[in-house]
Amino acid sequence: MKRLGLLLSLVVFLNACQENEPVQSDLTGNETTYALHSGSDYPVNGTVTFKEVKDGSTRITVALSGTEGNIKHPVHLHLGNITTPDADVAALLNPVLGQTGISETSLKQLADESSITYQQLVQLNACIKIHLAESGPDKNIILAGGNIGAAVTDDSSTGRLGMRTCKSE
Repeated sequence: MKRLGLLLSLVVFLNACQENEPVQSDLTGNETTYALHSGSDYPVNGTVTFKEVKDGSTRITVALSGTEGNIKHPVHLHLGNITTPDADVAALLNPVLGQTGISETSLKQLADESSITYQQLVQLNACIKIHLAESGPDKNIILAGGNIGAAVTDDSSTGRLGMRTCKSE
């Protein structure tokens, strides 16, 4: 009788462990993707995706093809169209790792410490630029870039020749 009780308990326990609970996501389901085009002689391009997070932040994922090695490529969110010379940096995003071509950043605040939501970000007149290096002469080489938000509808860039360098600091 004890064995039957033990066996029944074991069956109930194993059955309870096998129940599949739905995975809870921290995302709202709102998502916007923009193209990133080559900005130099390097054959680098890709996308930047903005995903709204329930906590009010935005998950920004840059995915590039054509990167390699152990180098970290700085990623900037700039105010204005990609053709705007010396555009102000609105936010510094996590660098793209050369080996993976990926950068992920959780953004809730801009460089001036003002808060920004997903809805504000996808309406912002701005662009993303990925640089070859953080300092030295290669910091002005833009591997890839593209307009986001309101700047997409005002896309007057003419390929890589339309991309302007960033404001030096």
